[in-house]
Amino acid sequence: MYSMASRRNFLAALGGAAASSFLCRSGAGASPLPPMNSRFKLSVITDEITQDFAHALEIASKEFGLAYVELRTLWNKNIINLDEKEIAEVRRLLGKFNLQVTDIASPLFKTDWPGAPTSKYSPKTPQFGADYTFAQQEEVLDRSIAIARALGTDCVRCFDFWRLDDPKPFRDSMDGKLRDTAAQVASKKITLLLENEFACNTATGAEAARTLQAVQSPNLKLNWDPGNAAYRGELAFPEGFAKIPKERLGHVHCKDVVRKADGTYEWAAMGSGIIDYVGQFRALARAGYSGTMSLETHWKGAGTPEESSRQSWGGMKKLLSDAGELR
Repeated sequence: MYSMASRRNFLAALGGAAASSFLCRSGAGASPLPPMNSRFKLSVITDEITQDFAHALEIASKEFGLAYVELRTLWNKNIINLDEKEIAEVRRLLGKFNLQVTDIASPLFKTDWPGAPTSKYSPKTPQFGADYTFAQQEEVLDRSIAIARALGTDCVRCFDFWRLDDPKPFRDSMDGKLRDTAAQVASKKITLLLENEFACNTATGAEAARTLQAVQSPNLKLNWDPGNAAYRGELAFPEGFAKIPKERLGHVHCKDVVRKADGTYEWAAMGSGIIDYVGQFRALARAGYSGTMSLETHWKGAGTPEESSRQSWGGMKKLLSDAGELR
């Protein structure tokens, strides 16, 4: 990442950009389809389509008919590593396609816990362009907040550290770090979205319920991902979802999973896996959820990320329609 001086310059530059960040919500120049008629604010993670950000936005807006996108990597760079000129171009393109940002899908706390054994899930090479030590997490947070403000969102995605075989000796300390960080961002009017990630210590609905109980902060909400819960072996819906405090839901990821004959899992197109998404969408509606929801394709079975996302989006639309949540 950058030096401390570069960090200060970057944050100062984005501070000016943030003052006019909402311009991205009312731009012109493209002819998108009418937004999907759903109680949910539907979105797609753009790098699941392509690293060509302009093309990803064109697909999301003009072909998928979306009003929102989620940002993780673009132009083969992690979102938090973009410089001020690149952020300005992101804002310009969002305006061109009249798209809003659901959240910054940052890699915050996707790292090993200090003093614990190295997790078997800790990657040997950067994942989604992110390779940051625990000592760098304050900088990850600062940059994520600055970019969120510049792009007109108050939500930053985070994780619960790479999964340990036995987290119990470190659990209180990890909870404390999440509590402290939630308190830290409260004064900045930022909400952390804790994703249940199959390779992290909060992976399932049951584990998410435990973590949310331990971290009682209105500035920490759950990024519920049924696909990750299922990949960890939980029956994501209805069992995992039933355990989650619904008032703490802040965002939803949608991807599907199949279980192979050997008991392992792999990603699938939405609607072709084991998750009851029709039931899940109906349950979210009954719970009063009307927030953001992103397709996170992951499946690559159609040959290219773009075509795989196109087919998975088609499956997601059908599931939403079958649930009575797309009209």
